[in-house]
Amino acid sequence: MSLDGTVFIERFEEYCPQWLAEAGDPVGLQIGTVNKKIDRVMVTLDVRPEVVAEAIEKNVDLIIAKHPPIFRPVKRLDTNDLQTNMYADLLKHDIAVFAAHTNMDIIDNGLNDWFCELLGIQDTSYLTKTHTIAYKKLAVFVPVDNATKMRKVLGQAGAGLQGDYINSSYSLIGTGRFTPTVGANPTIGSIGKEEAVQEAKIEVIFPETIEENVIQAMLEAHPYEEPAYDVYPIENITKEYGLGRVGNLNKAVSLKEFVSSIKETFDLDVLRIVAEDENKRIQRVAICGGSGEKFFRDALKKQADVYITGDVYYHTGHDMLTEGLTVIDPGHYIEQLCKPKLVELFNQWKKDYNWDITFIESEVNTNPFKFR
Repeated sequence: MSLDGTVFIERFEEYCPQWLAEAGDPVGLQIGTVNKKIDRVMVTLDVRPEVVAEAIEKNVDLIIAKHPPIFRPVKRLDTNDLQTNMYADLLKHDIAVFAAHTNMDIIDNGLNDWFCELLGIQDTSYLTKTHTIAYKKLAVFVPVDNATKMRKVLGQAGAGLQGDYINSSYSLIGTGRFTPTVGANPTIGSIGKEEAVQEAKIEVIFPETIEENVIQAMLEAHPYEEPAYDVYPIENITKEYGLGRVGNLNKAVSLKEFVSSIKETFDLDVLRIVAEDENKRIQRVAICGGSGEKFFRDALKKQADVYITGDVYYHTGHDMLTEGLTVIDPGHYIEQLCKPKLVELFNQWKKDYNWDITFIESEVNTNPFKFR
């Protein structure tokens, strides 16, 4: 039995919403359609011709990619070009491609958090703030007998998330009064007769980004044809998101020790270091996967002893030295960590929702660099 592709993508977007991506980042559906049945989903860092060949061979229906394959507009659809021919192959074999790029770097339990887990970086916060999300409160009135169901539905829609707690709500019991008029189809009561019902007022908070989903879920679960509810803005609660992470090691180590640990963790033969003193003691660590050199001054502001990021430009390396920041550049390809971590997460969803679907990692090494 196959899974509807839209069901999977809806769950993925709850976890990794597109609105968290940086401006101009072409995340989301890039090629094909997810409005179809899917049996096999493959996760990859990059979408390259050899990755597409692998997907075709393994009968994949959907590719989830960290790096969008169409990062810049395509000017010609000439299939003599290998990259363009790759797009044609994907369409020919009905393989959709869905990308999550900087939004995967920003989300909680995303790529930068996984890096920190591997390296033992604790007590983390974001490196560079990208979004501040306001919260709202919903107050809805339902018959007491429907209150438990309503609280459950609102929690499933994402309301009631408060700090490290889920399904948070407040209920107050009171009396609801109404008189159905001609044309009404009351769940309780009769036309022309005043009715008094014991009702629960249920209050929940939620980020404004999911307001539409929360209200829709409430309306669908409410027994009344004219539900009574209020939505309020909240000024004292916000949720902040950011790129990168900064935190602390359990104990200070030398830069040499830390470099050895990074090489072992990511199976690297070599990496680049920007440092005046390789014997420097390291405890506070900033990290930003991919090409994060432009955020190095944020690492300085957060008092990091070392900053880990990829693709450091030659002259930026000089600036880093001048400003006294030690930097480790393990390359961009360490982001391949997204493959096993996403498959692990997807398999948990498979178990939770009883999905009949297969998730696999791409086995193709897409690192363009080799070291001798």
